[in-house]
Amino acid sequence: MSAADHHLMLAFEGSVMPDWLRTRLGESPPAGVTLFREHNMKTPDQVAELTTALQWANGADLPLLIAMDQEGGQLTGLPGSTPFAGNMALGAAGDTDLTRQVAEAMAREMSAVGANLNYAPVADVATRPGNPSLGVRSFGEDPKLVADHVAAAVAGFAAGGVLATLKHFPGKGEAAVDPHYDLPRLDIDRDRLDAVELAPFRAGIGAGASLVMTGHYSVPALTGHPDLPVSMSSRAIDGFIRSELGFEGVVITDALDMGALDQGAGQVIDLIASMSGGNDLLLCMPDEQLRERARLAVDRGASRGLIRPEALEASVGRIGAVRARIPDVEMDPGLVGSHLSLAEELARRSVTLVRNDTRLLPLRLGADASILAIEPAPTNVTPADTTALYAPAMAAALRAFHPRVEELVYPHEPADDDIAAIVERAAGVDLVVAGTVNATSGQADLTSLLARSGTPLVTVALREPQDLRAYPGARTHVCTYSGHSPAMTALAQALFGEIGFAGRLPVAIPGLYPIGHGL
Repeated sequence: MSAADHHLMLAFEGSVMPDWLRTRLGESPPAGVTLFREHNMKTPDQVAELTTALQWANGADLPLLIAMDQEGGQLTGLPGSTPFAGNMALGAAGDTDLTRQVAEAMAREMSAVGANLNYAPVADVATRPGNPSLGVRSFGEDPKLVADHVAAAVAGFAAGGVLATLKHFPGKGEAAVDPHYDLPRLDIDRDRLDAVELAPFRAGIGAGASLVMTGHYSVPALTGHPDLPVSMSSRAIDGFIRSELGFEGVVITDALDMGALDQGAGQVIDLIASMSGGNDLLLCMPDEQLRERARLAVDRGASRGLIRPEALEASVGRIGAVRARIPDVEMDPGLVGSHLSLAEELARRSVTLVRNDTRLLPLRLGADASILAIEPAPTNVTPADTTALYAPAMAAALRAFHPRVEELVYPHEPADDDIAAIVERAAGVDLVVAGTVNATSGQADLTSLLARSGTPLVTVALREPQDLRAYPGARTHVCTYSGHSPAMTALAQALFGEIGFAGRLPVAIPGLYPIGHGL
């Protein structure tokens, strides 16, 4: 039996347990397993069968940690689960009790298929518009708002029978690059960290979060080193998370396959640094070589004295204490997807009217008026994304209120020919409703041309509210924070005056509108 396995969260390819993992679980069981939607999950029933098989094969006295990324919104790890709009929509709704209810509902659906650990909530503060790996995954820009919602989410996950993970310590709101591709450096001082980034982590720890996930970011104010990731720094983990924040739970790295880390043989050194720095768990991906490097790093690091035995012993104790708290929940895959009314409530309470300069809204259209609904094809903008698995829903939602709606779905980054064809088509209709997602240059060009065309136009930020900066000439602008069907239904209801616009901006649109704005 390898002592390293106590410190690994393993992953694998396939919707059934592979033979190598069955052997490993029986002979040298790891702390747990992470299930990824694209690698392991097809239906709720299949996931329940898989988690049951994993726990039956587990040779340890304690249950396996079985984890998912079930953030809601753009990252929804469980297939068939209720399509909640996600964190920024919750920030726009501004009700922490609603956040707790949504988190509990997500947790109950996870528990129903045998998952017991969620890599959520996201505790990052969205201070940098256009952050390539954050956006609507954050509750917002105000540290207190984010802290309050993080604490509510932790409580909700616990009520639903799932352990919560605060991520991505110490907060990646200022990251200019995505750690999936490169190592971000956050040049922010300690006073700023205390006032902004760390507030949600303190709140989440106070609410009882079981895990903290360390990010692959360079933060010299914490590490004392210009290019050392926080996930490898003893000053950041043992010195700060444990000593200063007083966190007594489990610290886990973010995924080890990211471009911010060495992905060759040299990664063994980084993984030894991660463990000697104070991480308890290494988050592996379905890569055999990476998995074996992680195992080798812990074994060799311990045998060579690079990882202190007393530190490993304390780590095993923390992991065991968390695993002992896994609740015994009766599985029922039929619960998955059963909270649609709550998702609809969130959508209604978060849809935000930012600009209505021409008083176009609420819409008053004759029966013969024609609407062109355009939006980008659902695309996974970052690796932390499941958007491409969902069909466009805006046109169908509008048709419930008006009979003449034409749908036009264009590429996420439209070419000049695409733009010209759409603008030509828009000239022949009475109203255009144009959705954008993280307004790429092509989306911005298209929407700006539509705004100048003379055809009445409603622009809809289907993800980040700051899209309006890319086409500031648009005179009627709405934010839904999500393109999922409940959000699109709420959009249609609000456009046609069936409901009001209840949401308020949880982030500023720099140069245009402050936090809290809404009409």
